[in-house]
Amino acid sequence: MIETGDRYAVNALDNENYKLGFGDKLRVTVFNEPTLSGEFAVASDGTISVPLAGTIPAGNKDVGEIANAIQAKLADGYLRDPKVSAEVIAYRPFFILGEVKAPGQYPYSSGLTVLNAVATAQGFTPRSNRSVAMIRRAGATEEQAYRLTPELRVLPGDTIRISERFF
Repeated sequence: MIETGDRYAVNALDNENYKLGFGDKLRVTVFNEPTLSGEFAVASDGTISVPLAGTIPAGNKDVGEIANAIQAKLADGYLRDPKVSAEVIAYRPFFILGEVKAPGQYPYSSGLTVLNAVATAQGFTPRSNRSVAMIRRAGATEEQAYRLTPELRVLPGDTIRISERFF
């Protein structure tokens, strides 16, 4: 079945509710503590390592949850009333394969559409099906067919497959 209508048109990425995963990069700021602030990548086991706070589970959590976890660890014997903020500075890459000229892994940027992703992969091959894209969203186990329109959005960690057309 091919998804149609507004159901497949994902709005702009919601940073506040975005769930972190392997490959995402965060900027953590501990106010008035520059030595504890920095940029941290989510490791393959879904954690980040922060000075004094140690290893923090980050996989499938939003930035608010991460900031709160770091704040709680720092308040537990290290700092009095720490103020911590976190923001995503780089999203995990997306993958595109199948009937594109340069399949592979590419960096995600906000507002990316499937057609932009195809262009990033140097365009369609002559055998490509240009009306349907198969997408497996990050964390999903199965791919779904979507009508290929200019509004079809890519999310961080998506795997896009452009299939071969049948005449």
